[in-house]
Amino acid sequence: MTAQNAKTPIKVRKLGHVVYEVSDVERSTEFWTRIMGFHVSDRNEGGMVFLHCAGDHHTIALVPTPDGKKPAKHQDGLLQIHHWAMEVDSMETLFAAREFVRSQGMELTYEGRRGPGSNPGIEFRDPDGYTIELYYGMDQMTEPGKSRPAEQWKRAESLEEACTNPVD
Repeated sequence: MTAQNAKTPIKVRKLGHVVYEVSDVERSTEFWTRIMGFHVSDRNEGGMVFLHCAGDHHTIALVPTPDGKKPAKHQDGLLQIHHWAMEVDSMETLFAAREFVRSQGMELTYEGRRGPGSNPGIEFRDPDGYTIELYYGMDQMTEPGKSRPAEQWKRAESLEEACTNPVD
């Protein structure tokens, strides 16, 4: 990173969601629903399970490890998270954040809109290599188990495409 006292346009509204790898998606889904009281929002074609506890489409997402192996561990033996996400207040802030991150010499590892949750966002890594997602406009759950159908997901490869191809 450069320009240590550069004024950041990033204004985080809240910690949005955590995504992590699990060796048994069904076992972990049962834990989050039966023990923790979350509700399943969606499952995607890659086997991820998205769970919510309030309005946001997902608060926890579970990623199956390849071949059902135990999740990868850091060199100190601790499990790693896949990424953590924070919500910003507008698309304008998201565009400004993208330009700011780039101006600091940091590489974006993702931008656009994936499927479940329909939220546009950007991803980059912190100094230790953890993935950080900034996003805006996640679907809200008004009723447990009632999510946008998968055929209504509109993926986008950039923030510009997410704006020109909005989700209804």
